[in-house]
Amino acid sequence: MRGAQRALCLLLVASASLAALYLHLWAPKGPPSVDLRRPPPELLPPPLPPPARAYPHVPFRLKEEVMELLPRNGCSCEAEAEAGLALPLHRRLFGPGPAGLDFASAFAPGERPRQLRLREREYRNYRNRVQTPADRLLIVPANSPLEYPAQGVEVRPLQTVLVPGLSLQAPARNRYQVNLTASLGTLAVAAEVEGVALQGEGQPHLSLAAAHLDHLNRQLQFVTYTNTQFHPDTADIVQFSTDGHSAAFAIRIRHPPTPRLYGPGSAGDSDEDSDSDSNSGGDRGYNISALVTVATKTFLRYDKLRGLIASIRRFYPSVTIVVADDSQRPEPLAGPHLEHYLMPFGKGWFAGRNLAVSQVTTKYVLWVDDDFIFTARTRLEKLVDVLERTSLDLVGGAVREITGYTTTYRQRLSVRGGGAGGDCLRTRPGFHHRLAGFPACVVTDGVVNFFLARTDKVRQVGFDPRLRRVAHLEFFIDGLGVLHVGSCEDVVVDHASKLALPWRRSEGERQYNRYRYPAARDDSVRLKQRLFFFKNRFKCMAGD
Repeated sequence: MRGAQRALCLLLVASASLAALYLHLWAPKGPPSVDLRRPPPELLPPPLPPPARAYPHVPFRLKEEVMELLPRNGCSCEAEAEAGLALPLHRRLFGPGPAGLDFASAFAPGERPRQLRLREREYRNYRNRVQTPADRLLIVPANSPLEYPAQGVEVRPLQTVLVPGLSLQAPARNRYQVNLTASLGTLAVAAEVEGVALQGEGQPHLSLAAAHLDHLNRQLQFVTYTNTQFHPDTADIVQFSTDGHSAAFAIRIRHPPTPRLYGPGSAGDSDEDSDSDSNSGGDRGYNISALVTVATKTFLRYDKLRGLIASIRRFYPSVTIVVADDSQRPEPLAGPHLEHYLMPFGKGWFAGRNLAVSQVTTKYVLWVDDDFIFTARTRLEKLVDVLERTSLDLVGGAVREITGYTTTYRQRLSVRGGGAGGDCLRTRPGFHHRLAGFPACVVTDGVVNFFLARTDKVRQVGFDPRLRRVAHLEFFIDGLGVLHVGSCEDVVVDHASKLALPWRRSEGERQYNRYRYPAARDDSVRLKQRLFFFKNRFKCMAGD
């Protein structure tokens, strides 16, 4: 009897071990950790090798799983299966995925064709503004005797630059000749080489000829390009040719962006109290008062706002707080390092964000809602450290509700091209990968309404003031391709309680709720769909 029990126990232990091994091997793995910390220049990877030649006689087989990832001339916002562990009978148990939202439905049927035509015309104009010849794909043929810079040559408008990398590698002959032709500037040489004949110096077309190849190549080292047609950001496609061969390369013409640098004492040009923060300094000695401004927008909730200010002052006594206020009857706010800006009544959520951010003079701006509360876990030093040491532009924290639930609202955004009908926007919860060096941080596209960001990048994206009531993710959609976003779950701000009996709410609270929670078919909802349709050129949106 005891032998049978022992055998049964051994069988159970073995089964449990095999099950644990199976789960370990087959459970979906999380995204990898990617290092976005800035490496020193000497550790940067070397340039990529040139692309391999094509071999038409070599057979190949297409990989359908890879082909599915390539862009197509069309898109759909129908629900898609999420990558990872697929459960059997998922659709029967949980039903179909969420249906796509067609933004064209915000217009009357007879109005849609006109809106589509107007949007396409504006889209063409937009592409004409933002695209330059530098966006064209140029391939350097490996069998050409011509050597030239594939990319990387840049000149300021109306100025001159040496053109590097020009050379001719041709077999022996009696005479060697190359031709260069520009369209937005002229070509010349910075020095003359004996035995080289030049034609067209100071003109858009320059011809060089010589009996000795070494002499010609030496002369090519002195070729210059001068921009003659002013444009702040474009490119000149220069044609480079010799007998039987031709090539083209781009010379970018632009004013390099002027840097926006923030000194350690740039907070209002005064840091007399900058060392008084109890949390100032952190592990790396960051001066939070000089680096960070807290910005918020308030509307009819002065009791919540005063609680936020008091909690900030407990941990960061001298950090600047900027408040944008569009209440109907503004109440006075006073105190050191506090700036209170009044707006027309009901001007709106995003308009207030623009106003608050416009007054920030520090390197970073911390956005918070007016009903948040700082605690010991609201460590701004951690968020500053992430932005100082990585390529991220914005990093969000976490918000803890009164119930104890904590949210980061991490969103992955993607856009698929859809041709003339417009593009398809898809939103998914989650993140792309973990952030190496910061165990509690990830890289994503959208975060909760508590984030620290580079001030100049937030201004670059801006907040559409037409979104006057409920809006948040729209900022990150506008910033897609501009903002590099992260999220850290170990920096937490508390959310003040929203629980209140209906008969105990004040008139101000009732008025706030009417603005904050519009009806499902309210004009503000239709406006949001119209903006997605026209401004962002989306035809639909789907989310998980």
